[in-house]
Amino acid sequence: MSRDLLIELGTEELPPKALPNLSAALTEEFIRQLDEAGLNHGEVESFAAPRRLAVLVRGLDDKQADRDIERQGPAVQAAFDKDGNPTKAAQGFAASLGLTVDQLGRQDTGKGERLVAKITEQGKPTVELVPEFFAQAIQKLPIPKRMRWGKRKVQFVRPAHWLVALFGDDVIPFELLDLQSGRTSYGHRFHAPGAIELANAGEYLARMENDGHVIADFNRRKAMIEEQAIAAGKAAGGVAQIDPDLLNEVTALVEWPEALTGSFDNDFLRVPQEALISAMEEHQKYFSVLDGDGKLMPKFITISNIQSKDAEQVIAGNEKVIRPRLADAAFFYDNDCKKTLAQHGEGLANVVFQQQLGTVADKCQRIGGLAATIAEQIGGDAAQAKLAGELSKADLNSEMVYEFDTMQGIMGYYLAQREGQPEEVAKALYEQYLPRFAGDTLPQSKTGMAVSLADKIDTLVGIFGIGQKPSGTKDPYALRRATLGILRIIIENGLAVDLRDLLDQAAQQLGERIDAGQVDEAFDFIKGRYRAMYQEQGIATPVILSVLAIDDACRKPLDFDRRVKAVADFQQREEAAALAAANKRVSNILAKLEGDAQEEIDGALLEDEAEQTLTNLVVASYEQSEPLLEQGDYQGVLEMLAELREPVDAFFDTVMVMADDEAVRNNRLAILAFLRDLFLNVADISLLQE
Repeated sequence: MSRDLLIELGTEELPPKALPNLSAALTEEFIRQLDEAGLNHGEVESFAAPRRLAVLVRGLDDKQADRDIERQGPAVQAAFDKDGNPTKAAQGFAASLGLTVDQLGRQDTGKGERLVAKITEQGKPTVELVPEFFAQAIQKLPIPKRMRWGKRKVQFVRPAHWLVALFGDDVIPFELLDLQSGRTSYGHRFHAPGAIELANAGEYLARMENDGHVIADFNRRKAMIEEQAIAAGKAAGGVAQIDPDLLNEVTALVEWPEALTGSFDNDFLRVPQEALISAMEEHQKYFSVLDGDGKLMPKFITISNIQSKDAEQVIAGNEKVIRPRLADAAFFYDNDCKKTLAQHGEGLANVVFQQQLGTVADKCQRIGGLAATIAEQIGGDAAQAKLAGELSKADLNSEMVYEFDTMQGIMGYYLAQREGQPEEVAKALYEQYLPRFAGDTLPQSKTGMAVSLADKIDTLVGIFGIGQKPSGTKDPYALRRATLGILRIIIENGLAVDLRDLLDQAAQQLGERIDAGQVDEAFDFIKGRYRAMYQEQGIATPVILSVLAIDDACRKPLDFDRRVKAVADFQQREEAAALAAANKRVSNILAKLEGDAQEEIDGALLEDEAEQTLTNLVVASYEQSEPLLEQGDYQGVLEMLAELREPVDAFFDTVMVMADDEAVRNNRLAILAFLRDLFLNVADISLLQE
């Protein structure tokens, strides 16, 4: 027999940003316990609304199936005395299982013979298991800080008010959080404040919506809000700007959503739209409306939790609330516009970036110097890059950024435009923070690329210089993210820069605060990020390691990227495994030499046809590979070297490398050294061998 199971916990309004995680964690843990108990069931539905967490399990078994289990007891040696009589250990083991000693068997465990009991464990009814399972799931919820309420000693994320536990038509009686389970739920706080008596578990969703004015399904409620917001934006003549995080938060705030459109004074549009949108989203949970050109319209969309009989009154109330928020943003903006960026930046001399690395003003000077160098290398304007670097953090001292931290960089862009700075400089002030996260857009202007790289490289080198490199999960300066950003900017924008040189230049600007060894550590850290980045792209680890083995490749991320992709393609070829094995063999042979192999091959000492053939091909390959290497065509080099498979195999099949004649031996070692160097121009192919 099976029935539907419903458990609902009713509370005060739950934390909106935490609601989806709380619901998912509760369902996952509760179902895990049902599954471990061997209780079969059908579909599982999870419900989450501001005042409730619920789980509905379809077709859950009435009871566990009986299970045949085997229990091991004490060793036979300890279970019987010298006369063969059972000891207290044997008697106690048998009694614990409701058996007598003569009902026990024996089993050889490999570590001696032990008593064993084979029994049938009776399955427990589901109604006996569910209370403990749900209580444990509630206890394990990811709640940073629990609270007490009233005179109760129990704790939860918010005060709990009702508990529903229905198995089919029947109530599962138990107590949790000082609440006695029953069949009584409650609907919307205003539309349906009275009790709702549920006849059975299966009617929960329909009764909540029809009688309770509650859309209990989080995803359905979310889809409704998105659909209503889109329609409202279209009706307003624009497009609703729907941020996914805000959509989730709004969904967690309402039980019966209704989209309403309000407006604000056109005069506020003189303020950077990002600040207005931030004020609407963060403080009021409104969706903004953009026109066809992506410009903010003087409209907003709010999601009401009630179906008002006089919607205009609700809209007027929201318009009244948003006005002072936008007025504050306008006030801060107007004040900031009274100063130039340079004047804003003067205050940064009193703001410490890091005690050992100086002030933010010091950092801006370093960014400007390094950005100018980078700009020269990538074909940008060094003077503009230097200026943008020196002004890069000036907006941090503005009132707007102090109030809206998401405006850093954005405010710099608007102030730079307002005072007539070159557009390239203004863009760079915004682009310096890109990419902010994995998959984010990259700087598009040369000046923006230079400033973003300079900022991140200065931080990386500086933090390593003061001995605060990341360890384990600790990365307070987000150096892992910054380093991936550095690599992405260089590779995806096709910048031919030497990253190790840039690290050295950053260190020179820091002076005595960093030494060469710490720069080496920073460079090794970058190598680790190469590995993480390409593993995430699905590149095989041996491929990455084969390129990491080439120090010169690691210096230039764009070059590294070309090598990795060439080796990954080469690895798929039929010849790859044999050549990897041959390179490994060559590497092992050369590693045993006390010094380096001789630098020339003596043609007069070539005795075997196979070594003559291989030598000719190696010499020809050197000539053919030079132009390919200059072009960075590593795939072309490896395709050419793949043709050496058969000559290499023939060489090792017929030629004794370690010949008795020292001159012949050294000549053959030279052939192998030249062969290995050919491949090392791209990667250490020997590392591809499993």
